[in-house]
Amino acid sequence: MINLVLLGAPGSGKGTQAAMLAKELDITAISTGDALRKEVEAQSEIGKLAKSFMESGKLVPDEVVIDIVKNRVGQEDCKKGFILDGFPRNLNQANMLEKTLDSIGKKILLAIDFQVEDEIVIKRISGRYFCKKCGTIYNHHFKHPKNAGICDECNSTEFDSRNDDKEETVRNRLKVYHETTAGLVEFYRKNNLIYSLDALKNSALLFEEVLAVVQNTNKTKL
Repeated sequence: MINLVLLGAPGSGKGTQAAMLAKELDITAISTGDALRKEVEAQSEIGKLAKSFMESGKLVPDEVVIDIVKNRVGQEDCKKGFILDGFPRNLNQANMLEKTLDSIGKKILLAIDFQVEDEIVIKRISGRYFCKKCGTIYNHHFKHPKNAGICDECNSTEFDSRNDDKEETVRNRLKVYHETTAGLVEFYRKNNLIYSLDALKNSALLFEEVLAVVQNTNKTKL
């Protein structure tokens, strides 16, 4: 069993790697946002509490998020291990996560930090646009349709982009990310759990490196 934390800025590719790892290792990738929404939909006690904060426009407190994570990692599909994608987001959450997992006999064995320069992240995110018909994603800088203005998958000529993918919004998201996660890498480094990777490689090459790191950790720490 191996439990992982994936760290990295928005657009660093950690979500893609989490999905690939989960499939390869037959473990569960957990998005805290998805877990939170499911608790709200299920109208659980934690979900109702989280919803009360969300409806008032407030951030869900770390204590509530941790309880949601505790519930999620205790489920049957996490017995072989789990991947926390983008969580913890700050030092307080990291400390609380460690104590919470310890209380249920679990621990994080590895934290992978996906490093990408901010300007690359900005191009990756702000350059994104998608086919309105089938949802295929393109990028003004890195990935164009084979025939200009025509979707490769469905031949639609209608495209759109998300409002929160605008450059100014992305820069603000990165600023918040750096401010709130500054202590996380050091936290996991002190516990000898961090491994930093250059995430600029294409996803297939990056996955080979990620998988090798995980497999080596699994051999040495279990």
